Amino acid sequence: MGTVTLGVSIAVPEPHGSLLQERRAGFGDPAAHGIPTHVTLLPPTAVAEERLPEIETHLARIAAGTEPFTMRLEGTGTFRPLSPVVFVQLVEGTPACDRLQKLVRDESGPVPRELQFPYHPHVTVAHGISEEAMDRAFTELSGYAADWTCRSFALYEQGPDGVWRKLCDYEFGSGRTVSAVPAQGGSPLDQPARTPAV
Repeated sequence: MGTVTLGVSIAVPEPHGSLLQERRAGFGDPAAHGIPTHVTLLPPTAVAEERLPEIETHLARIAAGTEPFTMRLEGTGTFRPLSPVVFVQLVEGTPACDRLQKLVRDESGPVPRELQFPYHPHVTVAHGISEEAMDRAFTELSGYAADWTCRSFALYEQGPDGVWRKLCDYEFGSGRTVSAVPAQGGSPLDQPARTPAV
């Protein structure tokens, strides 16, 4: 067995997910249709493929001990000049996301991971494109707002084509795997990449 690149995130539900994905594509970000609209809990991490069952069990356990919570997006922010990113800000749900990301990458678990920067939950809407296009994203989405009840997070795998595909969702309160997030914009993002082990 080789290695796989995994990520854990909270998907932004419809219709918000598709809307922000299309706006990201409209700003000229070539990665828009290869990445589901999301709030990251575990950034891209290479792991041994044989560890997938252990990781899936770990995530199911975390989800089982988590209650649904409200998430709200409002306005824009940027990591420039440190990083070429414009994002929609998470203004409600940050403590719960922070707790989850710490549990997911806990050093005693199967995916310990040090972060390059302090954790700051957000929804990326432009990355690595021209300064003019990032300025446009920052301005045009400054009045954007959306809220929902978050009931699960998802495990994704990045394919050789660079596209992130969902392995499974983990439902809060039970830990069971579910398919709760519809595909965005007819993309292959939420088509299962493989059969989950749990």
